[in-house]
Amino acid sequence: MQVQKPYRILLFYKYTPVDNYEEYAAEHLQFCKENGLLGRIIVAPEGINGTVSGTIEQTDAYMEYVRKDPRFADMWFKIDEADEHAFKKIFVRPKSELVTWRLENDVDPNQKTGEYLNPKEFYEMMQQDDVVILDGRNFYEYDLGHFRGAIRPEVDSSREFPEWIRENMSQFKDKKVLTYCTGGIRCEKLTGVLLDQGFENVYQLHGGIVTYGKDPEVQGRLWDGKCYVFDERISVPINHTEEDVVIGRCHYCGKVEDRYVNCANPFCNKQHFCCPECEQTYKRSCSDECREHPRNRFVEAEEKAKLQASASNA
Repeated sequence: MQVQKPYRILLFYKYTPVDNYEEYAAEHLQFCKENGLLGRIIVAPEGINGTVSGTIEQTDAYMEYVRKDPRFADMWFKIDEADEHAFKKIFVRPKSELVTWRLENDVDPNQKTGEYLNPKEFYEMMQQDDVVILDGRNFYEYDLGHFRGAIRPEVDSSREFPEWIRENMSQFKDKKVLTYCTGGIRCEKLTGVLLDQGFENVYQLHGGIVTYGKDPEVQGRLWDGKCYVFDERISVPINHTEEDVVIGRCHYCGKVEDRYVNCANPFCNKQHFCCPECEQTYKRSCSDECREHPRNRFVEAEEKAKLQASASNA
């Protein structure tokens, strides 16, 4: 019998008008602090988007609190069990957008969005001949894991997608376009962008990759690698079959590796794949310049450890 873990991580979003979004964000932050929730939440005039972690009791209280507001009464929470908090702090920030698109002509997902597919429908459609699969995330998320055969977007952020689509996707307008992202929120507007640019058959994975990986029938099939998540876990497994593979490669030696690290240069912070051996050799730095930087955090940590060892032996 599987024992329930003591913590949970909630992933959620909803597009709905929030007129008093700044006031609601302040109230939301106060509730989270008083109830021990940690995470990142954005409240905007167009809705709410967030991830929080807490104990079972804390997350139950949070879901009840959110759903008491009529605007969020039907909120869908994607739930992961965890051994501990997935965040170190709590942030609830009012912003102009839930995802930074900065579209010239904004898209309201409640009025225009791609057709939803559940995991089984998405799995079956991926295997058809007249489809293209578009990853709705950025390139470093794709490099850690993606659906087999998906197009790798050469973008750093969502706001780069409209131009990238115009320059790279026009030849696929007669195809069915399947889109996906971590929890679903980015595809809500991405599919609207595709529709605005003349694509007619546009679909999105409802609930995102995290929901796909939990489906008992699909079990994450046709997903290679892991899914990048924006918390202390960094990545989570999706494919729970014998097909599961690692697709990342160490930035230094090229060995198969799905371990993401931040560059030790605090002014760089570039995420890259790195095996434990190369982390020591190259001081967790993505380049020679970063390795030699005077504020290199890996070097500082090594020197601090040496001083502590020396003091304890004195």
